[in-house]
Amino acid sequence: MSIRGKAYVMGAFEHPLRDAPNTSTPQLHAECARGALADAGLSFDDVDGYFCAGDAPGFGGLSMIDYMGLKNVRHLDSTETGGSSYIVHVGHAAEAIAAGKCSVALITLAGRPRQARGGGGRGGGFGEPAPEAGFENIYGGSTHNTYGMCAMRHMYEYGTTSEQLAWIKVAASHHAQWNPHAFLPNVVTVEEVVSSRMIADPLHLLDCCVVTDGGGALIVTSPEVARSLNRPKVRVMGAGEAPKGPRGGLDLDLTHSGAVWSGPKAFQEAGVKPTDIKYASIYDSFTITVLMQIEDLGFCEKGQGGRFVADGNLISGVGKLPFNTDGGGLCNNHPTNRGGITKVIEAVRQLRGEAHPKVQVANCDLAIAHGTGGSLGTRHGSATVILEREA
Repeated sequence: MSIRGKAYVMGAFEHPLRDAPNTSTPQLHAECARGALADAGLSFDDVDGYFCAGDAPGFGGLSMIDYMGLKNVRHLDSTETGGSSYIVHVGHAAEAIAAGKCSVALITLAGRPRQARGGGGRGGGFGEPAPEAGFENIYGGSTHNTYGMCAMRHMYEYGTTSEQLAWIKVAASHHAQWNPHAFLPNVVTVEEVVSSRMIADPLHLLDCCVVTDGGGALIVTSPEVARSLNRPKVRVMGAGEAPKGPRGGLDLDLTHSGAVWSGPKAFQEAGVKPTDIKYASIYDSFTITVLMQIEDLGFCEKGQGGRFVADGNLISGVGKLPFNTDGGGLCNNHPTNRGGITKVIEAVRQLRGEAHPKVQVANCDLAIAHGTGGSLGTRHGSATVILEREA
């Protein structure tokens, strides 16, 4: 069953806080939900589908449905794929709506990683160690050094340079300067990126995303509900998801992500090509994350990403592929270390024509939001969604 055109993103909200010492994680979820519902012109009583991931505290969806007083939920999905979960949820919500399981789906993300004892999620397996832990943890793998491995291998295979990676941060900073909520609003140069201190060779401090509190929420509805609302209509045209892991080292490839599978699925369902896309929200936990995904989604050939992103080609109004016009995870917001929902939120803003005028893409009628959850250097989930503005 295709979901093409069978669901609409009618509400989107990004919490303005980036540091929330006095707001609980459940409260952040609820405030994000309220904001997205208000944006759509709906209420909590209209919600009959709820979608969340591992950041939802307590018993996840069960706890949050009760906390927010959702009385009419008849469909629940707590799929967990790390930071890509919320892009997965857009596709799953569209599937549920197309199957008649719900008509107004609420998706929330929230967390407080900046607080030492803040509202962390349940975690996979309720605290049980991952099955690979006993085999891998002894080697000291971390988020930073596994992404560093990917960057180093990409440089070895294709001649990618630190200066090329730096252009991704530069582009994000050019956009963040116009976002009043951005955690890092200052424009930076290539030289400043490559001269910042080394975190995990070859990744420098400014190659890494910010760590922020906060959250966001989305409302996905049936076409019938969408037609009843006096809001711009953003249609879900295609979605894809895919896992990728090291398989115990068999066929290990550090230069490709799961986007090589999730992207083509989404493009095929939507009936469009990468060259049709006017705006791209690309997960940016690190600069190398962006570069690899741009290649894997088909915006350029594998190994050509460094050349593609250089010289401002990702800057709105300047380059060929405007990306992350809110400043992205590199400069604006990476709430609870999970940036997927913000990618959809900014894509919706662009398609509605509601992005900041300095970064709004002209005639933006087709956008992609893509996320990676987990770690590119080990195991991760990729998710892609294609969105279209309805004329």
